[in-house]
Amino acid sequence: MNARTKYLFVLLGIAIALGIAWNRAVTIPEEEHKFVFGDALPDAPELAQRGAYGVGVQTLELVHKNQADILNIKEGKAPLYDRPITIELWYPATIPVGITPIEQYTQVLGRNGTPGRPVTPFTFKGRALRDAAIMDTDTPYPLVILSHGYVGSRFLFTYLAENLASKGYVVASIDHTDSTYRDAGHFTSTLVNRSLDQLFVLNEMDRLGQSGSDSFLSGKVDTSRTGLIGYSMGGYGGLNTCGAGYSATALGFFKGQTGGSDALDKRGMDHEAYTGTIDQRIKAFVALAPWGMANGVWDAKGLAGLRTPTLFVSGSQDDISGYEKGVKAIYEGAVNSDRYLLTYVNARHNVAPNPPAEVTMKPGLDINEYLRYADSVWDMRRINNVNQHFITAFLGIHLQDKAYGEYLDLSEDANTGNWKGFKPRTSVGMEWRHAAAAE
Repeated sequence: MNARTKYLFVLLGIAIALGIAWNRAVTIPEEEHKFVFGDALPDAPELAQRGAYGVGVQTLELVHKNQADILNIKEGKAPLYDRPITIELWYPATIPVGITPIEQYTQVLGRNGTPGRPVTPFTFKGRALRDAAIMDTDTPYPLVILSHGYVGSRFLFTYLAENLASKGYVVASIDHTDSTYRDAGHFTSTLVNRSLDQLFVLNEMDRLGQSGSDSFLSGKVDTSRTGLIGYSMGGYGGLNTCGAGYSATALGFFKGQTGGSDALDKRGMDHEAYTGTIDQRIKAFVALAPWGMANGVWDAKGLAGLRTPTLFVSGSQDDISGYEKGVKAIYEGAVNSDRYLLTYVNARHNVAPNPPAEVTMKPGLDINEYLRYADSVWDMRRINNVNQHFITAFLGIHLQDKAYGEYLDLSEDANTGNWKGFKPRTSVGMEWRHAAAAE
């Protein structure tokens, strides 16, 4: 082979290598720009946009020792057991050059093997990198805890978890044992354990974030600036966690369901030990369609115990938690909290989850698999973007000292004009209320 031929082969090899690299370069952006849950639609309000941080994600397995085994109560007494709690963590991360942060999450259809609705895994994508290194910081990141409904999953709000992590929060989303699609048990376990799980995760995150712990969170999370976000039964538990003790009606209902157990009594407003459990590290609470008011879970005294600044989010036609006698009544009765109420007019209960995945739309599938995620009036991607916007503003004020007050100083009716941060002609179909704390 002469020198000229060798030269041509070298050029050919370089061209092939460049072609492969070029193909990869165009393939990755195509994947990167393909719509995934949580991406901003063209009409998304301003603060729905992603933040400046890359996002990492990890799974942690925790154990809450010596808890009452509510599902095995006998003669009014519950044995003790070690309660497993799985959490998913999203956090600001360093993304290596050339890596596209696309994560494939696995959720399930069904409900713990219910006839006709078997537990069937499905996947969907998000924008995070599994086990990425947390970004170094001189100031630890505030903590946000996510608490799903009954039934639910720690992956129910990936659109919100990733979005908040990209804005400088460590986000811990809980799989509440006995309350997920995979392991749904009797409702009584959820009634007792929801607020206890939330407080346990807060304490565990504090432990893992301590300087010198062997966790990747060591020195990286500041639990003195914690936000709690609860949907449906997560909102039920969150209200109790933040100071709204349960009523005598709620305690009586629980005893009737469990043969006289007093396991819920310690979360009652009149219990002498209850107020001592209200954790001052929680500086802001977001209650998405919280369940319970229409069922007598709180009375006026209990609601008056809520002093944490709170953002309520509801559909005006919520057929699970109720609106006028449900979420709106909680908003009106929580007189000692500086509080807001965002209402999606004509929406029902699903004002929090990811949008429906393609698998939920298959012909012949039980409609409840679709209706876990969908609303019959609102586009869930639109609700997701609006939630990202308002929750960013609300948490930014209370956890990051952001000057976001103008995004919450709005007229009551979105249809009367453009709300701050909304593009022209897009602030429609919503209502906004604000009430200052009486004390």
